Amino acid sequence: MTDLVLRGGRVIDPASGRDETADIAFGDGKVAEIGRDPRASDAEIVDVRGLLVVPGLIDLHTHVYWGGTSLGVDAAEVARRSGTTTFVDAGSAGPGIFHGFRRHVIEPSPLRIIPYLNVSFPGIFAVSTAVAVGECADLRLLDPRECVRVIGTNRDLIAGVKVRVGRNAGGASGVAPLDIALEVAEETGLPVMAHLDNPPPSRLEVLTRLRRGDILTHCFRPFPNAPVQQNGQIREEVLEARRRGVIFDIGHGSGSFGFRTTEAMLAAGFPPDGKSGNGSR
Repeated sequence: MTDLVLRGGRVIDPASGRDETADIAFGDGKVAEIGRDPRASDAEIVDVRGLLVVPGLIDLHTHVYWGGTSLGVDAAEVARRSGTTTFVDAGSAGPGIFHGFRRHVIEPSPLRIIPYLNVSFPGIFAVSTAVAVGECADLRLLDPRECVRVIGTNRDLIAGVKVRVGRNAGGASGVAPLDIALEVAEETGLPVMAHLDNPPPSRLEVLTRLRRGDILTHCFRPFPNAPVQQNGQIREEVLEARRRGVIFDIGHGSGSFGFRTTEAMLAAGFPPDGKSGNGSR
């Protein structure tokens, strides 16, 4: 039985190669028919001409531990205005608070939330306009054994290890937090997502460590640590990382996205591997 018809929208579904103007009929919360004028005498008809109709979107870099971390957003509110139905949480919670994230946000949510575990015990606890303290600035907060333990008890949820390196997130810790995150990832068989802000460490130190399937987020950041030279040439370590299978995610938020960088990277034929931005940092 059809109970809803979206009429006249541009239907885009990359998985099936579909890009056309069509009507979509829904029944019992599922797509029942795609085409022209589906039989739906009692259905609600919504005119969506001039709009895009797409499958639920996936955002690779979000922070949705609303109420539990200083930069979390409410995933349900974002979903209603963005069409995002799967949120990859980029390390909001560390081992010390992950149990609360799971019980109070992930499990009750009607949306799909896929978390990366922050390598720092408290997670991202002080990123705001009023207070900014990097969770990797004190290496005493990074305990690889505790990370492995929490991942082991939450393997049904945790998809990777998140680490934020750079002067803002790590103070004088340099590349050490990334090395710890990589050790945890190797022990658990998971990928790493690495945030990089201002040096130290350098772009070269980070990219040469990342493995196939690992993610560099904020990949189109401005100077310093930009992936492109002043003359528009992409840096060799960036090209080599892509050849090796490192994933490049925009993860734009705050000052981590550079328009000039993006223009130069796209002109050089280097698009990102994923687009994100709902509550990202």
